[in-house]
Amino acid sequence: MRVAPLSIASAVFIAAAQLRGPAPAPATLYEHARLIDGNGGAPVEDAAFVVDDGRITAIGPSASVVERDRGDRGRIGRRVDLTGRTVMPALVNVHVHIGYEGYATWGAGNYTARNVLDHLQREAFYGVGATVSVGSSPVDAAAEFQERQRNGQYALASRFLFVAGLAPPNGGPDAVLMKGTTALHAIYEVSTAAEARAAVTAIAGKHIEHVKIWVDDRRGTYPKMPPAVFEAVVDEAHRRGMKVHAHATTLADQKAVVRAGVDVLVHTVGSERVDEEFLSLLRERKPYWTTVIGLGDRPELCEPDPFIDETLPPAVVASIRATTVARGLTANCAPRPPAAPARDEILAYNVTQMFAAGARLVLGTDAGIHPGYTFGTADHHEIARWVQFGIAPADAIVAATRTPAELMGLRDMGTLAAGKSADFLVLAANPLDDIRNTRRIAAVYLHGVRLDREALLAAWRRAPASH
Repeated sequence: MRVAPLSIASAVFIAAAQLRGPAPAPATLYEHARLIDGNGGAPVEDAAFVVDDGRITAIGPSASVVERDRGDRGRIGRRVDLTGRTVMPALVNVHVHIGYEGYATWGAGNYTARNVLDHLQREAFYGVGATVSVGSSPVDAAAEFQERQRNGQYALASRFLFVAGLAPPNGGPDAVLMKGTTALHAIYEVSTAAEARAAVTAIAGKHIEHVKIWVDDRRGTYPKMPPAVFEAVVDEAHRRGMKVHAHATTLADQKAVVRAGVDVLVHTVGSERVDEEFLSLLRERKPYWTTVIGLGDRPELCEPDPFIDETLPPAVVASIRATTVARGLTANCAPRPPAAPARDEILAYNVTQMFAAGARLVLGTDAGIHPGYTFGTADHHEIARWVQFGIAPADAIVAATRTPAELMGLRDMGTLAAGKSADFLVLAANPLDDIRNTRRIAAVYLHGVRLDREALLAAWRRAPASH
């Protein structure tokens, strides 16, 4: 696999510096907030927490935190009153496809450090503190970007993680995504068990801890990864302490990959109800599971809503809204097809049954294929669909924060507690009352720094439709 090109010109760093947030303030006390800590319990109605050098150093009821710091008031640099606001952990999205979306264009030509950063800033704008590109990022370029981000060479953005991808030759990603991944040789092609083991070994040598496999023949149009190959991937990955994410969309394939021991099940079956055999497997294995429901929905962008369209080029928004002929998932504003209610009924059943069986729900959107369902807004759409289908708001928040952080080994993210990174959202209303209140974002903080959302919006409005 050749190394894909990644443009990291000095102009990128200049642009980044202009949007970089200020250095973390010396010890800031945030007080009088409603606190949702990400663990699923009842919120603390009058909470406070101290952030020092990007980390939470104290957290709890306002009275106890203030009293604890009363004798050392000199180290509190400032106080922020969050009366009437709700604080919750930043979201963690474990399934997107970063780098190819250009809004007016799509493809490998868009895959530059500047565009990767843009996508991560869009995720951050909507409250996503960490974003995982799954299977489609060229690994050497992705590793370089990740290292540079760790070293502080980019503007404030969602933390970037990636997963290496394996698929049969001419198989794997859908026809849209494949155009980009093929051009950049982003996916390890494997046809035999031996090739699968060799690829996993090579990936492990790059210190990558997660791999993705595609087990899907796209209704008979693609070569399908056979059981001997995906079983070899799982076995070799687990021998090396790695986790395996499996794209599988039919009930039979989901049963097969769960039996093989995959760690993350991608997609929810929308064509038939899950059965007791499958639910029994879930109770036994308890895989992580990302639903990826929204990619098959009519885009929210079809209706005027500043939350959805304010970050996108107006010409792109107008083009999508004008496209009313059905051309595939998320690509148009055609009326809902007659089969949509039946799909929703099946999804509602499958989501609630899988969750009750112990599948560990995590946030993932598959965003990055089309601007009608894209970075940041897709996350909130997916969470709202969970609740619509019967998941309690408190459980949905855990599934969008703590559990995906746990999956990705992000020990300093996912919940709000002493010692954790100060990655949190300030909301104007309580999402436990209405899950759509996750959209009422007053502020986003990443590692204790407030994201300048206004500057990002201004930059996006000045930018051409494609970059």
